[in-house]
Amino acid sequence: MMTMSTASSPNLPPGTAAMNMMKSYRGKLPLSVVTVVVFTIAFIALVYTERLSPLSGSASILKLRSCPSARAPAPIEAVDRDGEDSRNNSEVDDRLEFDPEECSITSGKWVFNRSLEPLYADSTCPYLDRQVACVENGQLDTDYRHWEWQPDDCVLPKFNPERALKKLRGKRLMFVGDSLQRGQWQSFVCMVDTVIPSGKKSLRRGRVHTVFRAMEYNATVEFYWAPFLVESNSDIHVIADPRKRILKVDSVVKHARHWTGVDILLFNTYVWWMSGLRINSLWGSFANGEEGYEPLDLPVAYRLGLKTWANWVDSNINPNRTRVFFTTMSPTHMRSADWGHKDGIKCFNETKPVMKKNHWGTGSDMRVMNVVSTVIGKMKVPVTVLNITQLSEYRIDAHTSVYTETGGQVLTEEQKADPLHHADCIHWCLPGIPDTWNQIFYAHL
Repeated sequence: MMTMSTASSPNLPPGTAAMNMMKSYRGKLPLSVVTVVVFTIAFIALVYTERLSPLSGSASILKLRSCPSARAPAPIEAVDRDGEDSRNNSEVDDRLEFDPEECSITSGKWVFNRSLEPLYADSTCPYLDRQVACVENGQLDTDYRHWEWQPDDCVLPKFNPERALKKLRGKRLMFVGDSLQRGQWQSFVCMVDTVIPSGKKSLRRGRVHTVFRAMEYNATVEFYWAPFLVESNSDIHVIADPRKRILKVDSVVKHARHWTGVDILLFNTYVWWMSGLRINSLWGSFANGEEGYEPLDLPVAYRLGLKTWANWVDSNINPNRTRVFFTTMSPTHMRSADWGHKDGIKCFNETKPVMKKNHWGTGSDMRVMNVVSTVIGKMKVPVTVLNITQLSEYRIDAHTSVYTETGGQVLTEEQKADPLHHADCIHWCLPGIPDTWNQIFYAHL
C-alpha cells in the first residue's frame, strides 16, 4: 500500500514489467552517451563534495483529484512566467485547502515573493555544514530564497515550527540517506530551532548517527548516514572511485538495526547509484572477500536494493506505531543545454528557475522513478512518497554552485573562477529548496 503526494502523468513514465532473471539485464541499456557523461560528471562532483564527517560548525503514482475543501479567499502575490515581480497585480487565489490524501503538489509553479523570508539564516543556524552555507561562502545574489512553490490546485500550508514540534512530542523522527537527506535534516532542525529556547535543546554529533533533541517536547530529530540504504564497502570510509564500490544489495540489517523503535522514518537514496551504467553487486558476506560480485545494470541493482529495503520495512515496521516516508530523487543540473542555455556552464550563474512547464533534464532518471513507484506500490506497510523531483527540476538557480567547500575548505577565488570543474550542481544552498521539501513533509505529518 502506498500513500502519494504526487501525480504521475506527465511526471512519471508508464510502469514496466517485473524483472525475474537478473542475468538477462547484463546487457547495455539504451542510455544515451550524453546522459552517461552527465552522470559520470555528477559523480566526480559528488566525490569532491560528499563528506562523511560530523557537522562542520556546528499504488502507482496516479493523478490525484482536487480536494473538496473550502476555497482559500486570501489574495496572493505572484510573478509572471518570466519571473518578473507582479505582486502589485494581486489576484484571488481560488486554489483549495491542502488535503494530503487528495491534493497533488507536483503540478504547480515557482512564484517570486520578495516578502518571503526564510525562518533561519546560514549565519544564525549553528547546525549547517559549511558546504551548504552559500551566503557565508560569498553568494551575493539571494533571490533563490524568495521563490515559493505554489501547487496548481491546492494551498500548501506554511511551515509552523511550534506546531511541527507539537506533532513530534514524545517521538523520534529520523532522516535516513545520503548528504542530500542530511541537507533536508539540517533544514528541518534549523527551522524548528528558531522557537526552542537556549538550554532546551542539544545536539550529539556522530560520524554516522547524529541526534538533535528538543527537551521540552521530549522529541528528537535524527540523521542516519546510509547513502545506498543497503550495505556497501563505501558506507563509512568513502571510496572515491565508483568502479571499486561494491554493494551488498541483499542486506540492510547493519543499518536497519538503528531504525527500529523510531516513530517517523524518512528515507532517500539516489545520487550515489548514478556512478555509471553498472553497479558492482554482491550476494553473501563481505567476510568471504570481495570476490563473486557481478556488475548489474543500474536500474536492476537499484531495484534489488530497494526491494531489500522494502522487505525489511514490511517485516519489521508496525504501521500502527511507525510512519514511513520516502523522498524521491533530487535532480542534478550538470548540463545547461537541458534548459536551453547552451553557452552556460552547468548551474553556474543561473539566477531564475526554469519556467517551462513539466521541464525534465538529464539529471533525473525516469527508470529510477519507475522503480520507486513499482516497488513501494507492492509494499504491505503504507509509505508516503514525497515527490520532490519535478518541482526541484525547475530550480537550476538554487544549487551551491561555487559557493561551497571541497576537502573541508571553502573554494578559493581561483577555484570559483573555474565553475566547469568546481561548481557543485548536486547539493542545495540552505536556506533553500530543502526548506520546501520540509514544508511538504510538514503538510503530511
